[in-house]
Amino acid sequence: MVRGREQTVVDLLVGQHADVREQFEKVAKAKGKNRAAAFDRLRYLLAVHETAEEEIVHPFARQAIGNGARIIGARLKEEKEAKTLLQQLERLDADSADFEPLLERLRKAVETHAAKEEQVEFTKIAEKATPQQLKGMVAAVKIAEAIAPTHPHPGTESPSKNVTVGSVASVVDRTRDAIHKAMT
Repeated sequence: MVRGREQTVVDLLVGQHADVREQFEKVAKAKGKNRAAAFDRLRYLLAVHETAEEEIVHPFARQAIGNGARIIGARLKEEKEAKTLLQQLERLDADSADFEPLLERLRKAVETHAAKEEQVEFTKIAEKATPQQLKGMVAAVKIAEAIAPTHPHPGTESPSKNVTVGSVASVVDRTRDAIHKAMT
């Protein structure tokens, strides 16, 4: 609930953007195993958030807002870039010399992307969607996040690719996460 009213999809996504910004700070300040754990959390937040946007929010925006295809095309390009950077970071030791500069590149890319979503896409969604659609997308986003891959998969930025590739990737990712957790 947001100040006496039900949460909308815009509220949910803007809140998640704030959580991601906060997690970037935690990763930047941490060292050793704490940094690796903080980065794992950041990776998870970004992976599931972007998947849900790609499956639920962007398709709605593409259809509902003027210039939707152009606007969403630009957001998907940004998401692919962020996933590629995230994947590169995932391959590095969190304390390696290359980690911090790459993390900073990712942070800047994600912040720029989030600002564009909030200023353009989300504003237009809030104008065009009915109250029922704004609330209904909350449930759809939460379901998409619950079954989303937990690691970046550049090239799966469309709803159809998320469904076909993403479902298999999600099982593999969640299995890999469980094994990793059991081993640490």
